[in-house]
Amino acid sequence: MGVDLKPLVKSREISLADLKGKVVAIDAYNAMHQFLSIIRQRDGTPLKDSQGRITSHLSGLLYRTANLVEEGIKPVYVFDGKPHPLKLRTLEERKAIREEAMEEWLIALEAGDIEEAMKKAKRTSSVTKERVEEAKKLLDALGIPYVDAKSEGEAQAAYMNRKGDVDAVASQDFDSLLFGCVRLVRNLAVTGKRKLPDKQIYIEVPPEEILLERLLQENGITREQLVDIAILIGTDFNEGVKGIGPKKALHLIKEYKSLENLIRKGKIVIENYEEIRKIFLEPEINENYKIEWKEVDEEKVIDLLCNEHQFSEERVRNALSKYKKFAKTFKQKSLFDFG
Repeated sequence: MGVDLKPLVKSREISLADLKGKVVAIDAYNAMHQFLSIIRQRDGTPLKDSQGRITSHLSGLLYRTANLVEEGIKPVYVFDGKPHPLKLRTLEERKAIREEAMEEWLIALEAGDIEEAMKKAKRTSSVTKERVEEAKKLLDALGIPYVDAKSEGEAQAAYMNRKGDVDAVASQDFDSLLFGCVRLVRNLAVTGKRKLPDKQIYIEVPPEEILLERLLQENGITREQLVDIAILIGTDFNEGVKGIGPKKALHLIKEYKSLENLIRKGKIVIENYEEIRKIFLEPEINENYKIEWKEVDEEKVIDLLCNEHQFSEERVRNALSKYKKFAKTFKQKSLFDFG
């Protein structure tokens, strides 16, 4: 879910063509959540194989990534590691929300309210260990690299971006900016049409770019102050201060300069703020990673998706033609190898 920085952020609309030739680190859990939420049947039922196993995440990975490589974008997925203890409360809350949504979805289905069923169904998705392993298995077969983070995937991706190993980080959440991501791209995995909530209206959803340095300059703050603002609003690691939203948080930090000064003046009380600040400013990082695109193993993909999960072989092979064409662009060049 991440922190709500939207009122403070000015984004620039871009196209996939603007990212041609760029290496983009994709927040894997974030993307998989989107695939599991959006790629569903009309009544909200996720895609499943003949054994009832959910395949929406595999469908999203195959076809959405194919669209990216077709545009000449070089994707590398970054997976979360072990969650920080302070995030466990948030994870429990999300689990409770999913369980409640599941009950409401079934009620809507029984009532024949397809619109409400789809709305509730989108909130039931979860990225399980099994789905993560399936995703990695598919990425291996597709020749698309991935990196395992020690903790937060967005922290890892931001580090890779600052280091210059990737040109941008793709995520729907603004947390990447708190971790020091230089260039954030939103809507990359969901580019296309999106239905407006509670309306039979669809809008175009283009990718958008946010530059950290521009965000800081426009708001007259430092990255450290941006993190303090986020802590006031509430992050995945703390609830935030009641009654304080993005604009008020910005005003307070610009006036008092830091959380310490606010606390000293008796304006707020925040527990663990130093530890939360450290999560964003000094995160655990996996420095021993490798980014290397390989040729797609066509038969391995067919076996995994078509033989095991009953995907349409014709559609899968059409998608794989994009990966094979992408492979030709780097086959004669030296591969990236960081570590």
